[in-house]
Parts: sequence; structure tokens; C-alpha cells
Amino acid sequence: MGAGGWHWNDAWIFVSAVIAARLERDRAMHAALPVTGATLADLLAAADFLHHSVPSRTELEESVRRLAGAGLLTVDDDDLVEVAPAGEQLWRTRPFSGLSSAVVTLQTQLNRAVTPGDAPWELDEGTYHAAVREYSLRLADGR
Repeated sequence: MGAGGWHWNDAWIFVSAVIAARLERDRAMHAALPVTGATLADLLAAADFLHHSVPSRTELEESVRRLAGAGLLTVDDDDLVEVAPAGEQLWRTRPFSGLSSAVVTLQTQLNRAVTPGDAPWELDEGTYHAAVREYSLRLADGR
């Protein structure tokens, strides 16, 4: 019997974090820069790519708290998001389904693998709106 209790938004944010972190890692490696983690704007971009919408501040905060509390993501003081080793393991061992159904597949995996947590992370309005602005500027610039 699985742990249960995970929401679709949790899986959406997790898959978005995986995409954002991998893109950031690739960008840093090609530029010979240190890998620092994905920004919230990177995470919003990946979420929009997957679901054609940007998560609200509440959706993002709740899912990140649950995922970080379960040891699947880490968020540092600069709001840089990284996939934790347990999250990488979960991602690597999921049944491959392609991106079109990755969120549903991951929600099933989450419910089988781990119980949601509650990390003490808060996303204030100013930080969220700054990330939305940064992502919006990228869209306007065609990035």
C-alpha cells in the first residue's frame, strides 16, 4: 500500500522542478559556471510549458512545502530549487511515459513511494511576483 495523499499540483510542480533543474544544470555546464539550482522563474517557465498555466503563489508554496518536507526537493534562502537525491531517484525509477503524461505518472509514483511532508518554507507575495515578472520578461524577449 502506498503513502497516498499527493495532489496533482504536487506532481506538476515536481516534474516542473526536474525540468527546470536539468535545464539550469545544462546551461551552467555549457557556460562553465557552477550549478546553483533553478530559480522560481525557471520553475514557473517549466510549469507553464507542461500545463500552459503558471501556478498561483499558494499552489506553488503548498506543493514545494510538501515535496521539500518529503525530502524530494530542496529550496535555499535565495529561493533556488533543486531536486534532492531522493527526488532524482524517484524520477529515474518512474515508468517512462513521456512528458505528455509525466505528471499523472509521477502522482501515482508519489502516492506509492512517500508521504507528503511540510517543510517550513514560505513564499512571500513579493518574491512570487518578482519571479512572475522575470518569467514574463523572458517570454517578451522570446527566451
